[in-house]
Amino acid sequence: MVAFAVLAAVPGLTGTAQATTQGADGTAVCNLPEQGPLTTENLPAGSSVLTCGAIGRVVTVDGTGVTVPEPGTTVSVDVLATDGEAHGFSLEVAADGKVSYALNDAGADSSTAGTDVPDHLTNPTHTAADLSEEADSVDADAPDVIVEGEAELAEADTAAAAGACSDGAYKTADRKEYGTYQWYIGDGGMPAGLSRTDAKWAFWDAIDNITDSYNNCGYTDQVGAKHNYLGTTSRESDVNSSDQCTSRDGVSTWDAGNLKSGTIAMACSWTFPMPGLKNDLLEADVRYNTADHNFTNKPTGSCSNKYDVRSVGTHEAGHVFGLGHVGSGHENLTMYKNSRTCMTKARTLGKGDILALRSIY
Repeated sequence: MVAFAVLAAVPGLTGTAQATTQGADGTAVCNLPEQGPLTTENLPAGSSVLTCGAIGRVVTVDGTGVTVPEPGTTVSVDVLATDGEAHGFSLEVAADGKVSYALNDAGADSSTAGTDVPDHLTNPTHTAADLSEEADSVDADAPDVIVEGEAELAEADTAAAAGACSDGAYKTADRKEYGTYQWYIGDGGMPAGLSRTDAKWAFWDAIDNITDSYNNCGYTDQVGAKHNYLGTTSRESDVNSSDQCTSRDGVSTWDAGNLKSGTIAMACSWTFPMPGLKNDLLEADVRYNTADHNFTNKPTGSCSNKYDVRSVGTHEAGHVFGLGHVGSGHENLTMYKNSRTCMTKARTLGKGDILALRSIY
């Protein structure tokens, strides 16, 4: 993780930079309200979560939030939103408790020479929802009704964007799965009204699109990323309806539920900091917003206002394996910061998506 200057107001957040008062031990001074979410001014870069008593509090930036983790952990939130803007940030707590922020993927460490480390989580958080089995009707999406005989929509390029096979734009985050991504499917309703079995195969296919470098540009698979499905669980993604990453339970879970109305899906990732190297992935959860949006696993010509399960899943899997958002002019790439309804093209990686994966794996 890049070292950040100790600032009371983070540049790019407020547009100003002011020196932060230093404590006797050289750390930045925090100013935490007794209740409610924190800002980066309340818990500035360089302050100590131990001295400030900030572990377990929520820090918010640009409508998203993360729960402050234990020392030796970075937590990142990535939101796929309908407004076409990139929302998300990372908060790192070093082993000594000091805080740093990454408000975008600029300056992410590029070296991938790290190693897979055992998860050091000593106190996994289990909510009441984690400990009970939810019915399939909870947060259920509308059933995915397909007209008999209708063919699935073909992949298509967007005329306003560079062709996917010629667009080499990409960004990477400060994380890598050095081992194998082990994941589960949570309980409750699934996107497109899929059964948990059908959801497993849809999510599996989406993750495979990343780990197998699925493309129609002629690029061979040179990516060493791996994943393994472990089954179903009563655990929930460690995500809440305010687009915040909650305290983690040590289980990587894909599920569906309630998020902010402008959010299609989001990913929360926790990593082990490796200064100068990409951080090692410890856990990554993905949630589809079935409270406000409808999904389909087979977009056809009669599709209307539904997001493709596997296109969204491929994008979210990209975040899991360390890819960041690309912006306007790159609409044909899987990691474009928005997802359009009734389109399948994000299932297929473009040049930039492939180059990003190869730069990490």
